[in-house]
Amino acid sequence: MASVLVVEDDAVIRAALIEVLSGHGHAVKTAHQGFEALREITQSPPDIVVLDLGLPDLDGLDVLRMIRGISRVPVLVATARDDDTEIIRLLNAGADDYLVKPFSGGQLAARLGAVLRRSAPADTGAPRPP
Repeated sequence: MASVLVVEDDAVIRAALIEVLSGHGHAVKTAHQGFEALREITQSPPDIVVLDLGLPDLDGLDVLRMIRGISRVPVLVATARDDDTEIIRLLNAGADDYLVKPFSGGQLAARLGAVLRRSAPADTGAPRPP
């Protein structure tokens, strides 16, 4: 399926995300901090990033802005922050979707799949090679 970079500093939540995503067939890499995530994105670009906002070294909004400065990789924000203004700010800054913790594994998998579908190259209708 997809290669997913999970950026989450909480070990328990990170383990749960790995379990859910790998259970849906995704190859999962992790980063515990924002700078680590940026390094991973430049060295081994994932198909999608799942980004927590409360990181120890950088705020997630800053990480998102830095990601957008170097990549068009889809970003799904997964955070406990549920303020409407914050959600709008993150979406306007380049997040492709926003998921408020706690959430089910099924909802995460469905949203991740939807973001990946929207970010896939358009089918031009041209014949495909055999």
